[in-house]
Amino acid sequence: MPFCSAGGAKIHYEVSGEGFPLVLIHANPFDRRLWLYQVAHFSTCFQVVNVDLRGYGYSEKPTSPTSIAEMSEDIVAVCRQEEIREAIVAGISVGGVMALQLGLDHPEIFKALILVGCSSMPGGRYQARIDGYKKGVEEYHIQHLKALVSQNFSEGRLGRYLLSYFTDWDRKLNAAAIVEIFKALQNRDVTHRLGELKMPVLVMNGEFDNSLARSRETAQRIRGALHHVIPGTGHACCLEDPATFDEVVMEFLRRHSFIK
Repeated sequence: MPFCSAGGAKIHYEVSGEGFPLVLIHANPFDRRLWLYQVAHFSTCFQVVNVDLRGYGYSEKPTSPTSIAEMSEDIVAVCRQEEIREAIVAGISVGGVMALQLGLDHPEIFKALILVGCSSMPGGRYQARIDGYKKGVEEYHIQHLKALVSQNFSEGRLGRYLLSYFTDWDRKLNAAAIVEIFKALQNRDVTHRLGELKMPVLVMNGEFDNSLARSRETAQRIRGALHHVIPGTGHACCLEDPATFDEVVMEFLRRHSFIK
């Protein structure tokens, strides 16, 4: 079970497959298992590095203040430990915000960005999330998970199973650590830097994703960026419709010659 301690926290990650590196960064309030379908698929042609963010999974759960830049350096530390010099990075929600930060701060490493359910500017829901987790993880976590997918998915058998899958760690999570991640999301805006991005960028959302409007605006500000909306899905579109999600990502990577 690999860990990296070179950054600001002890970070757990898993490596699967061989090929050009593809780094996956999950969303609040999931863990690395959010990408279970993508690891299975993409590891057939990429070296997939799937990271537990600080605060989640097997990673350390610090309660001290953090920032998106600091959390992003956790990912850089993992890449350096694995001797990865170039990679594609894909992130959802806070993971997408981190992927964007990585593209801005480390373009020498990250050669393509896949930004899912995120934008360059803060949203308006973070305080509600902070207040919810302050009441207790076990009380609020499942509510938050359901809010990030379409109603049809959350009410269906598969959706109920998969969302409950992420509550098995509730007693090991720390509300204060999760709150600090949301505070970091509140205190960032890199819109003024979007013109710096030169690598290929794919922005994705589910049809019912609450960040859709802000994501579209972000995509419009990035030269050459593609924006794709997956019908019938919410914020966690990679979990809700993995076949469509994977097809869109693979076509994007083929277009830019990351797949031969």
